[in-house]
Amino acid sequence: MAHSSQTHVHEASRAAHQFLDLIFPPPRNYAVHWCNQILDDGRRGGRPQFTLVFRHPGTLRRMFAPPVELNAAEAFIRSEFDIDGDIFAAYNLIYNLPALLGSARALASVVAAWARLPHDVVELPEIARGPARLSGRVHSRVRDRAAIQYHYDVGNDFYALYLDSRMVYTCAYFPTGTEDIDSAQLLKLDAICRKLRLKPGDRLLDIGCGWGGLVMHAAQHYGAHALGVTLSEQQHALATQRIAAAGLTANAEVRLNDYRDLGDASFDKLVSIGMFEAVGRGHMPEYFAHAFRLLKPGGVFLNHGISRPPAPAHPTVAHWLRRKVMGENLFSERYIFPDGELLPVSEVNLLAERAGFEVRDVENWREHYALTLRHWVRRLEARSQDALKLKGETVYRTWRLYMSGAAQGFDTGRHNICQTLLSKPTPAGAANLPRTRADWYANSGPTGM
Repeated sequence: MAHSSQTHVHEASRAAHQFLDLIFPPPRNYAVHWCNQILDDGRRGGRPQFTLVFRHPGTLRRMFAPPVELNAAEAFIRSEFDIDGDIFAAYNLIYNLPALLGSARALASVVAAWARLPHDVVELPEIARGPARLSGRVHSRVRDRAAIQYHYDVGNDFYALYLDSRMVYTCAYFPTGTEDIDSAQLLKLDAICRKLRLKPGDRLLDIGCGWGGLVMHAAQHYGAHALGVTLSEQQHALATQRIAAAGLTANAEVRLNDYRDLGDASFDKLVSIGMFEAVGRGHMPEYFAHAFRLLKPGGVFLNHGISRPPAPAHPTVAHWLRRKVMGENLFSERYIFPDGELLPVSEVNLLAERAGFEVRDVENWREHYALTLRHWVRRLEARSQDALKLKGETVYRTWRLYMSGAAQGFDTGRHNICQTLLSKPTPAGAANLPRTRADWYANSGPTGM
């Protein structure tokens, strides 16, 4: 009986080893531990970059069943496997997998090896913060509020662990790459205000304003009358407290409000930073129509958000594998940004033009966002014990995984982050803008930067 049990363990170990050799071929610069066995110490190239730790015999089989991205993420969140060390380097393994399976022969070999992987009878725990379960019409006001609150109402105290002092939860700006996160976020806020060419007395609307960092900066350093709207109750509460504490209530306000419900208000300048990803393709015309109505003629709208490259005209096997086998973006859709949808920036800007806007400038900041995310992950890892006490292991592991994967997406160009400056011409067709960008990069300004 003991001999039979040992034989079973040996066969399971050999099947795991064979499968891993197919999908992550040696030589490896990382270690692999499977059920307390060292399958590879990763020392061929010196010290291993990280260690993959699989805790249960059946973990590999569950992880690599389609959709792989979602199943692997859930296994990580449940602590069925771990990544000890450089999590950014580990993400390249999954990203490179479709290229390794680009032929029918390679795919058949992996499927056959996967079928030999062991099952087990481990009872999987429920994930404490499970996937979003939204109801109602997609992008209705009620459902949009629920989707936003699912993500942002995780808690101000949690986000404060890794964000900068202003709690700006969007891409920072790193002109040299050596800036710390606080400096880079301040540079970002100032760059946006300069692109908008804010001046004292301007009425500014920030659609999806987060914790009010830009609203406060625009009021304090540019003399704007700034209004921000958010659907997150916790963001609204903290932003209101911060505005009051800074003595800015005369010029700055954050409302718990849907931008579609602002009535007949009008503004000199509009900005939307990291919000339109939640709008959805079918509602993008409505989004731009509302923005166009809210903006005065001669005004400008800075639309900043994540986009993706367009699908290839003739999809490759690797593209099919990413969508159908890997289940690309399913983890984010279920656990991070429910109802979110990324579109090509060219498609987004075409819809803006159809609404009446004129495209004046487009700038891609994807390298800046990759660096921002690295700062956030390292800061979260450094305060892991605080995160565990505040929100538990599920939230900590979910955000560590999500932000690391997002960094890899920006590094490789699977995701872009574009700032598009749109103008609403006057009835005579004037844009009321300078002929060059020189003033954006002048070495002086309201912040003294």
